[in-house]
Amino acid sequence: MSDHMTAQSCRVQGVFMSVSEMGAAPTVVLDAGGDSTIPIYVGLWEAISINNALNSEMLPRPITHDLIVDLFRRFDITLDALHIDSLEEGVFYAKLLLSQGSRTEVMDCRPSDGIAIALRYQAPIMIEDTVVETAAVRKDDLPRMVDLKEYL
Repeated sequence: MSDHMTAQSCRVQGVFMSVSEMGAAPTVVLDAGGDSTIPIYVGLWEAISINNALNSEMLPRPITHDLIVDLFRRFDITLDALHIDSLEEGVFYAKLLLSQGSRTEVMDCRPSDGIAIALRYQAPIMIEDTVVETAAVRKDDLPRMVDLKEYL
């Protein structure tokens, strides 16, 4: 990551089904401050996992994201942050910033997986300013959003 990139912290506003003439798509809505939101379209399983993490709901058996977090914790790996760092042709890219003692690693991940893991860790979710500029939409301009649980 180059030094001239700057990122801001954002929070997950919620997980919704974005409903339009095209059909319905699971969507994570990030609050980028002010009137700006960033909708990220995700898979249904990732949406459910993110929603579980937001509502602190644990399933009786660990799903993939729970398993990853448990694995990290057992090996004393800290998730320092999730960094959503680029948007290319409508696809968001992200990295997990991990540390274990003095060692640090950066791992590519899908934003949906990264968000699901970061929420479980209560780790900061950072988003590159350039991504915010490109992807942000005003809250009023979002398509119709239906709460995931209601939709399912």
